[in-house]
Amino acid sequence: MGIEIKKVGVIGSGQMGNGIAHVCALAGYDVALNDISLDRIQSGLATINGNLTRQVNKNQISEAERVTTLARISAAENLDALADCDLVIEAATENEQIKRKIFAQICPLLKSSALLATNTSSISITRLAASTDRPEKFVGVHFMNPVPLMQLVELVRGIATDDPTFDACKTFVLRLGKVSTVAEDFPAFIVNRILLPMINEAIYTLYEGVGSVDAIDTAMRLGANHPMGPLQLADFIGLDTCLSIMQVLYEGLADSKYRPCPLLVKYVEAGWLGRKTQRGFYDYRGEKPIPTR
Repeated sequence: MGIEIKKVGVIGSGQMGNGIAHVCALAGYDVALNDISLDRIQSGLATINGNLTRQVNKNQISEAERVTTLARISAAENLDALADCDLVIEAATENEQIKRKIFAQICPLLKSSALLATNTSSISITRLAASTDRPEKFVGVHFMNPVPLMQLVELVRGIATDDPTFDACKTFVLRLGKVSTVAEDFPAFIVNRILLPMINEAIYTLYEGVGSVDAIDTAMRLGANHPMGPLQLADFIGLDTCLSIMQVLYEGLADSKYRPCPLLVKYVEAGWLGRKTQRGFYDYRGEKPIPTR
C-alpha cells in the first residue's frame, strides 16, 4: 500500500502558497492554509477566490466547483491546525533560516506518518531535510509561478528521501493535473539553474548600457519568441527572489558566471522588488508600466 494523501497543509499564503492551496483544493484535497497572521491568510483566500472566479468566467470550471473548492480550504491561524495533515508544504520566502525556523516549529506538531515538503526554488533539499525530524519523509516540490496556470512541478529528493515518499509526491502532482520533472539536488535545480542566469545576464546588459529596459525586453520577446521580456519576468518573480537564487548559485557552485549583477543588488537594497512593491525595472504605479531606466 502506498502513502495516501487526503489533507494538505500549506505554510505561507502569499503568491506561491495561495496558488498551491488553490490547485490542491480544486483537485479535491482538504487544505489548511497557514500564515503569520489571519489578515494574510484572508488576503490569500481573497486571491484564490478571485482566481477561481476568473476560471469560471473563462469556462474552465463551474460556479459550483468554485464554491466547493473554497469550502475545502480552512484558515489555519496556528501551526497546530496542521497536525492532522498528511502532507505539509512550506511555501515561505526564499530564505533558508526562515524555512529552518518553520520546520523546527512544525515537526513536533505533525503525526509521525506526515510527509513534509518545501517549495524552495533553489535551496538544498538535503540540507533542509537535515534540519527536520523526518529527512526520509522530506522532499522538494517546486511549483512554477503562477501555480494555477503553470503545468510543471520540479520534484527533488534529498539524499535521505525514501521511495514511498517520492512516489506519493509524484502521484500527488499527477492528481493536481500537473506534469512533474525530476531534478537532482543541485543549487536551483533545473528551471532556475537555466532561467535565473539568463535574467541576471539581461540585468548586466542593462547595467552596462547595452540596451534600455524596453529594448532588452522587446529584443527577447520578438527575437527569441519569449512570452515576456527577462526584466519584466524578473519584476513578476520578485527581484529579492531573483537575488536570493543567484546568491545560492554563486555560493553553491563557486563560479563567477553566477555573480549577481550589482544593479540587481542595488534595486533590492532600494526596496524596488518588482510588481509586489509597484516598482522594479518598471514603475507600476500608473495606468501602465513605465520602464525605470
